[in-house]
Amino acid sequence: MPEKRLAVLFSGKGSNLESLLRTLHGHNFSGTTLKVVLTLTNKPNAGGIEKSRHYGIEPVVIDHTQFESREAFDGAVVEVIQNAHVDLVVLAGFMRILTPVFTQQVSAINLHPSLLPLFKGANAIKESYEAKVKEAGVSVHCVSEELDGGAIVLQEAFVKEANMSYEAFEAKIRAIEHQLLPKAVIKLLC
Repeated sequence: MPEKRLAVLFSGKGSNLESLLRTLHGHNFSGTTLKVVLTLTNKPNAGGIEKSRHYGIEPVVIDHTQFESREAFDGAVVEVIQNAHVDLVVLAGFMRILTPVFTQQVSAINLHPSLLPLFKGANAIKESYEAKVKEAGVSVHCVSEELDGGAIVLQEAFVKEANMSYEAFEAKIRAIEHQLLPKAVIKLLC
């Protein structure tokens, strides 16, 4: 039975990391077994570290503040990824703008909390919530040199309810993320 190897990069609480581990790690889809062989964070105190350990995977911590440049950091990350011999890298809340050192050497997808091409960048949830648009949602896209500009793999939209609180809006985005990212991995690898 074929096996596909995943690396998951994260920076924060690790809720999407946990969703991937719970729904994909060690599971079989259409005759292909998915295995997370590498988790990596740029934050030594990221909440996702414990979530990774809970699944028996010791995360690699590469603190971006210890590097002189983005390119030097990206080079260190690429080396670890290449040594893990993965089929796909998944950015699950990895809050780094990546340079060509990464984008030209690594096949990766990214989770983004808006309906791209709308609301690129780090403030997408707030901008999407405040915008005068009827729909919001989540995108999974291929990582390219353009920030949040790669080809769309999957998107899921929802209608913004009148008088929806920011907290309810963000919770809806997070719930969709936890479903959409695993679906995108399965679509690409199985």
